Amino acid sequence: MSIEWSSGLSTGLEWQDRHHKELFKRINTLLEAMTLGHGKDELVKVFDFLDDYFVYHFEAEEQAMSRVDYPGLIAHLDEHTRFIERVSKLREECNKGPSAALAIRTQREVVDWLINHIGGIDKTLGAFILKAAYDKNAVD
Repeated sequence: MSIEWSSGLSTGLEWQDRHHKELFKRINTLLEAMTLGHGKDELVKVFDFLDDYFVYHFEAEEQAMSRVDYPGLIAHLDEHTRFIERVSKLREECNKGPSAALAIRTQREVVDWLINHIGGIDKTLGAFILKAAYDKNAVD
C-alpha cells in the first residue's frame, strides 16, 4: 500500500510541489517498512526527516507568504504550528520506545496532513502566489 502523488495535489509552484513529493516519498518508505514488519525501525528516520522538513519547507512557505503579503498568513502559520506540535508529541512517544501502533498513528497523522493541508490550504496559497507573480509581471 502506498499513497500516490496526483496532479490534483499540485500547487503549481515547482519548489513547493517538489517538497511535498519528498514528503510523500518518505511516508511511502514508512508504509513499505510497515508492510514488511519493520515500521518501528523506519519510524525514527521519519521523525528525523520531519524535523528537517519543518525547517526548510515551512520556512520557504512562510517567506513566500511574506513576499506576496498573503492574507491567510496567520492561519497558515497556525496550521504549521499545530502540525509540528502533533508530530512532536508522537516523537516524544517514540523516544520512549517505537511501536507498530505508533508507526500506524504517525503514518495516519502525516497522510491526513498531506491530503487536507496540501490539497486545501497549500493549493490556495499556491494560487495566490501565482496570481501575485502574474499581476506583477503584467504591471512590469
